[in-house]
Amino acid sequence: MTLDFAPMEGITGRDFREVHAACFTGVDRYWMPFLSPASSHQLTARQLRELNPGPLGCDRLVPQILTKDAEDFRCAAAAIGELGYREVNLNLGCPSGTVVSKGKGAGMLRDPAALDRFLDAIFSDAPLPISVKTRIGVNDPAEWEALLSILARYPIRELTVHPRTRREFYKGDVHLDAFRQAAERLTFPLRYNGNLFTSAAVQKTEADFPCLSGLMIGRGLLADPALITRCRGGTRSREALIAFHEELAARYLRYMHPDVAVLPKFKELWLYLSLLLPDERDWKRLRKCSRWADFHPLALDLLRNAALQEEADFSRLP
Repeated sequence: MTLDFAPMEGITGRDFREVHAACFTGVDRYWMPFLSPASSHQLTARQLRELNPGPLGCDRLVPQILTKDAEDFRCAAAAIGELGYREVNLNLGCPSGTVVSKGKGAGMLRDPAALDRFLDAIFSDAPLPISVKTRIGVNDPAEWEALLSILARYPIRELTVHPRTRREFYKGDVHLDAFRQAAERLTFPLRYNGNLFTSAAVQKTEADFPCLSGLMIGRGLLADPALITRCRGGTRSREALIAFHEELAARYLRYMHPDVAVLPKFKELWLYLSLLLPDERDWKRLRKCSRWADFHPLALDLLRNAALQEEADFSRLP
């Protein structure tokens, strides 16, 4: 069973992935945040930079496409295949309002018949194997039955299921009964994603669903970048956390404005990292910083000297 890092839009870009892989062991694959194909069917310079496999290599990366147009998907998949990748992922799970309003991501789940036509089109002329990441519906878990019947008809390389609806975003409990439906009925590889915040949660899911191809972990790894390392018998090193933090900052500062771009990125990261700190007031101090010159030394001091909890406290997440 493999343990993969979920794609997190705006966070887990190329710099993040490469720095994380250099500092922490155990992650089998990193899934890239989605790319949206252009109508010109040409990859942009920014997309090509993100798709450059670099030191991780194509085997440890999974590119993801977000589109509702079958021809756009096919052309983007073909271009990705030419770069050396052997799999492409279709995003049917993004719950963002701007994405869903355009009928993409989880918005594609609104119309099962249209989704069926789209899947038929892309699988009938696929330039390389296609995996799928999905939610279980838009508004109601009862939608999953019809969606599952459609997905089961296609030669999906692997299906990753986040067992929540789009309406639920990331709130509340996951619908494990819906995931069990998929585990019982599907014949192709199945991966679980959702609320894997602690090593105990990872181990329990592995034990409850031994038939899975793997697990996908997102927010749990942002709060504790060493979560998979610990799940595989390693430990969380304070030195590794500091090295990760500082190298990521150094990379961003090479081409981003410290206050305009780097500070917002690190505040988003620390929204999760702060869940390891026993005192929530430390995060409030960081959040109030308006300049990188104030934020950075405070964050570094916390990494060096603050007590760190064994597991992140996700009850504090807004």
